[in-house]
Amino acid sequence: MAYTWENRVDFVVRYMYDIDNNGYLDQKDFECMAVRACVIEGKGDCNANRLAEYQHIMKNLWEEISDLADFDKDGKISTAEFKDAVQKTCMGKKYDEFPQAMKAFIEANFKMLDINSDGIIGIEEYRYNCITRIAVDDVAPIDKAFESLLSDDDRKRGGLTIARYQELYSQFLGNPGADHPAVYLFGPL
Repeated sequence: MAYTWENRVDFVVRYMYDIDNNGYLDQKDFECMAVRACVIEGKGDCNANRLAEYQHIMKNLWEEISDLADFDKDGKISTAEFKDAVQKTCMGKKYDEFPQAMKAFIEANFKMLDINSDGIIGIEEYRYNCITRIAVDDVAPIDKAFESLLSDDDRKRGGLTIARYQELYSQFLGNPGADHPAVYLFGPL
């Protein structure tokens, strides 16, 4: 039940986009995501040029998501509106078919996760990412989720490349099933 499509999309809204935890998405959330991405990628540093890039990415993402999901045009996107938009734009689609701003967000997210900038998200980086969003009292479920996420090729290389991350992200949002490896992309839900 935890890995249903509905729960996965709820997770994305609650733990990745609704930064101020007010129960809906608005422009302020995306402004905060730009700062968060810059600081995390910079390991505490927030380079003005990089911040401007993230602000541009997040502004575009907000505008695209607003166009797709803010059905009543009130400047707020409810979880239900977001789900409807994801279902229309991502369900059954491959990464290349996703809206451009969403792809830019996914690529920026990978860069934030790749703490050591080696092009691979390894177990340590995955753990770190998980604990920033969910309360855990044992690392074992996180490690199990990471192991369940990996293909044989991922195991050989020691983690996820950006191409594999993009593929998994598209399945996380676009595959309605609950029995595929992508359900573990953000750890145990």
